[in-house]
Amino acid sequence: MTLFQTTALLLTLAALAAYCNYKFLRLPRTIGLMAITLAFSLVFVVLGYLGVMRLKEAAAVFVQSMDFSETLLHGMLAFLLFAGALHVDLNDLKSQALPIAILSTVGVVLSAAVIGLLLWMVAHWIGIELSWTYAFLFGAMISPTDPIAVLGILKSVGAPRSLETKITGESLFNDGVGIVVFLTILDMALGRHEPEIGQIAVFLLKEAAGGVLLGFALGWVVYRLLKSVDMYQVEVLLTLSLAAGGYSLAEAIHVSAPITIVVAGLFIGNHGRAFAMSEQTRENLDKFWELVDEVLNAILFVLIGLEVLAVDLKGSYLLIALSAIFIVLIARYASVAILVAAMRIGRKFSKGVIGILTWGGLRGGISIALALSLPAVPERQVILTITYIVVVFSVLGQGLSIGKVVSLLKKA
Repeated sequence: MTLFQTTALLLTLAALAAYCNYKFLRLPRTIGLMAITLAFSLVFVVLGYLGVMRLKEAAAVFVQSMDFSETLLHGMLAFLLFAGALHVDLNDLKSQALPIAILSTVGVVLSAAVIGLLLWMVAHWIGIELSWTYAFLFGAMISPTDPIAVLGILKSVGAPRSLETKITGESLFNDGVGIVVFLTILDMALGRHEPEIGQIAVFLLKEAAGGVLLGFALGWVVYRLLKSVDMYQVEVLLTLSLAAGGYSLAEAIHVSAPITIVVAGLFIGNHGRAFAMSEQTRENLDKFWELVDEVLNAILFVLIGLEVLAVDLKGSYLLIALSAIFIVLIARYASVAILVAAMRIGRKFSKGVIGILTWGGLRGGISIALALSLPAVPERQVILTITYIVVVFSVLGQGLSIGKVVSLLKKA
């Protein structure tokens, strides 16, 4: 299929799933889209196993022909991150700067380490060959959180604003940290080199600091351009070029592209919005990026639902995947509890913050994209299956129950 035909099919599936969800299920949009597409995909799987229809193979070929990893990591992610950062209040972010910084850096590393250790132990107990490097690689790819499906629910149940800010800020910045940790461990797993702790720290600092500096510089340049014109069509186009061009430039000079775009989005969404835009531009810019965010998220969650056709659902893989669900939750709880306890000195946290941050730490498309980016190594299929099952449980199980969890923890 051509690129246009593939895009047309994905948009059609997303539109039909959105319609069915609105008319019948009434679930949160992204959760509903994924649930419907997943159910549709599982029908193909079951019919294929029963020998009723042989469409599973054809559907699987179609799914595998779409480079999910390339599409998300080097395309959609730039626009999704920019749209998310554009609507974050910098003052709110500053008030929670320390928790966000700690959770999105130390939290990711700590979670990856705990997940890697526990998964390696369980894999050996089950009898699956999984080296410690690939166990820790899974930890790095599954640790970044995704706020897309949960923030609307948090608002509806009256979660504290400070808590919403923590979840949003953490998820905006931990993508970049998670990707850098993932790439570092992948190099070690493939035997390219085995850097020392100091080298890894320097590499992480270069990626993160370089991303912040580049994002600020690009944001300032576009801000000056926005300030010099008053035509919303041109201004919207400038922000679009900032998201796409800035992400590409960051990748080209080897600094963190996600962090670059988040910083640029925060700059434009706050300083640019206040001093470089007319009321008409602000209104049209918000509508444009809200629509971009909505459409891309619809396609993303449809893709996640379809990816079940590309995973191996054999017994031993399902067993370790189900174990991984508990491992990921344990690691998330441990990392959040340790870091929140350390930060409680001189800082007040909302009631039930550890439980809500644990259950509200959903995993999303970034984890699946990283798993699909793995080369053709023996461990690839088991890691892909584990990642997919954990993400599906996270979005459906945690996403649909987070409202009740917040209500219970607020009353406790």
